[in-house]
Amino acid sequence: MSLTIYSESMKIHLPATFLVDLQALYPKTWVPHIIANIPKFYVEMSNDPLIGSAMGYFGQSQLEAYTWFRSFLMVEAFFQVPVFIIGLRGLWKGSSSIYVLLLIYAASTTTTTLPCLAVILSTPISPTPISATGISLTAEQSLLLLSSYIPFLLVPLVMTIDMAIRVQSLVAAGQEGQKVTKQE
Repeated sequence: MSLTIYSESMKIHLPATFLVDLQALYPKTWVPHIIANIPKFYVEMSNDPLIGSAMGYFGQSQLEAYTWFRSFLMVEAFFQVPVFIIGLRGLWKGSSSIYVLLLIYAASTTTTTLPCLAVILSTPISPTPISATGISLTAEQSLLLLSSYIPFLLVPLVMTIDMAIRVQSLVAAGQEGQKVTKQE
């Protein structure tokens, strides 16, 4: 069952990655107008300080302040996307050889999602989405963002623990097999 949750999570994450997250990295000429509106709509609705800043919607100073987040988007583009594809294939085939890669992916994703949640949790709550002091969220926007980001922390966190146990079991079985071979 957990493997199904992992594959479904990757299937959900992949289009979101291309349609929203990675638009901060694409040259503007690569993105059709209708698709370019997706992150605009999302940020207008949620006031997401991460995507809004990375896209430059909140001004140059916010864009520069969120360089760290843009580096996480690069990890998403060049590490996570290939892992989604390879991982989905490995999970579909039922291959245990994918466990090490999924362990690395899950630990990396957990590590990069935690600071994103910290930003959302530390963003001021106010009656209006943007205050004179900078970015703020309404209570509803904060709940929306938390409900969006928390699953992308919890699923990889559980996957990290699960894959570590699975890899450890494979290593233990391999070591046991070596002992039997040496005794013969």
